[in-house]
Amino acid sequence: MTPFSIALPGRVLFGRGESARAPGLIRALGGRGLLVHGADPARAGWLVRALAHEGARVTTVACPAEPTLPMLEEALARIARPDPGEGEGGEWVVALGGGAALDFAKALAALIPAPGGPMDHLEIVGRGLPLAAPPLPMVAIPTTAGTGAEATRNAVIGLPGHGRKVSIRDDRMLPRIAIVDPALCDGAPRAVTLGSGLDALAQVIEPWVSARATPFTDALVRPAIGPGLAALARLMAAEDPEVRDRMSWVSLCGGMALANGGLGAVHGLAGVIGGLTGAAHGAICGALLGPVLAMNRRLVPDPARIDAVCELIAEVLGGAPADAPARLADWARGCGLPGLAAQGLDPAQHAQVARDALASSSMKGNPVMPSVDQLCRVLAEAS
Repeated sequence: MTPFSIALPGRVLFGRGESARAPGLIRALGGRGLLVHGADPARAGWLVRALAHEGARVTTVACPAEPTLPMLEEALARIARPDPGEGEGGEWVVALGGGAALDFAKALAALIPAPGGPMDHLEIVGRGLPLAAPPLPMVAIPTTAGTGAEATRNAVIGLPGHGRKVSIRDDRMLPRIAIVDPALCDGAPRAVTLGSGLDALAQVIEPWVSARATPFTDALVRPAIGPGLAALARLMAAEDPEVRDRMSWVSLCGGMALANGGLGAVHGLAGVIGGLTGAAHGAICGALLGPVLAMNRRLVPDPARIDAVCELIAEVLGGAPADAPARLADWARGCGLPGLAAQGLDPAQHAQVARDALASSSMKGNPVMPSVDQLCRVLAEAS
């Protein structure tokens, strides 16, 4: 057996109501810290109040969109020069929100103690240096089931000037505590549920077919693929707490798997497209998933793992396994997922997107290295 390693959050709490334990666990890390929330600060009000009740001093930081380098630099400057009475960055960072808020918080936790700036540590466009100081303890509380960012060791940051999304990456960026309470996802808007759910599905499919798959990642993701798609299909029809629970588990499994194995062409392309268009990451992944599955099935010498995925898709959506990639794409479109063109990707950009994606870290996990022309075909099918 090929050797492999396992990297996980320091502690994971999973289940309905587990978020009620957050204030005490956070306060045990220190008396001052940052709370990163999404666009609506009211959704984080319960945690701010609970932390205050525990005697903690909290500085809030908004993450109204997927994080970018200017957002990160502005937040770091604010923390370095706090408003009167606000206090310094503190002893911990907690994120309550979707994958964007979790990534933003992980980046802040990593960079607040770091002597350099973000460009010292960003991959591809920056120097990609390891962190010179340990990150602050970070607590991740996701409110969507999709990115699995509560279990990953990187933070994805957009660089509008470069038209790219790249990562700050360090093993020490894994959250100290991940609290996955599916109740926080209840009632999420349909489009958010669909996009984040398709991202979660991609993140259990890609590690399964990845060239970097391990027995550990296999054990996580193989049992999650069929139930994940079935849960998402159910949520497109009706709200169901038990199904939300299942979707949160699939998302967590995907996060743990991608942190310990690899992804593939879906995420290799999505990082580039997201940097160019600013479209939601989950929606991009959802549009790409079917066409990438079809491409890999055509190209890999032994498609046994991809065939297994296609059989699972066919069990949920019907039809023949050979038609599963197209059926998945059609199903997602029928649920309201826009294609890449509607998400802002110009067909004239396809070749450049393909070239840039081939240099991404995610693409290295794809089961076969595609050509620019083959990726352009995927982009055309996903448009």
